[in-house]
Amino acid sequence: FPIYVPPLRDRREDIPLLVRHFMTRFAAEESKTVTGITTEALQMLCAHDWPGNIRQLENAVFRAVVLADGPELTAGEFPQVAASLAGLEEARPQSRAPLVSQAMQNVVQMPAFQYEPHTLPDGPDKFSLLAGDGEVRTMAELEEEMIRFALDHYRGHMSEVARRLGIGRSTLYRRLRELGLDAAE
Repeated sequence: FPIYVPPLRDRREDIPLLVRHFMTRFAAEESKTVTGITTEALQMLCAHDWPGNIRQLENAVFRAVVLADGPELTAGEFPQVAASLAGLEEARPQSRAPLVSQAMQNVVQMPAFQYEPHTLPDGPDKFSLLAGDGEVRTMAELEEEMIRFALDHYRGHMSEVARRLGIGRSTLYRRLRELGLDAAE
């Protein structure tokens, strides 16, 4: 049986939530410190009809995050949406105002968006990517720690360790010799 999903232009109240979701995701993926969006930009996004539905909105937010110079997305980061709205405003200047206002009320009620950069927590089962001096650790250090961890985790079962590390058993034994590690560790 088919599932009917109304177009995004009929669900404008979802746009602020979707924008925040995409903004969070892309800021983390692109290592950007985008922490919010201006009211003007959000109003512009809510006013757009989104003929490409959610995929088009997702792509617009991705481009904006990549182009962003500051912590907030502004209307300037959405040039295609602005150009599209400029052409439509002449034909229907007041048609979207109530819907945008309703969507903005929903945004005010939402908790503030906070960007938290992705970090690995410390603990016995986690790897620190940074050395004590705050610099990135070398590949050799990380490789040795990964091999030690896998040996312990798979209780020295060399075939399983090699398979899980994505290397051959002979390569694993060679790396153990080169690193001066004992398989029994």
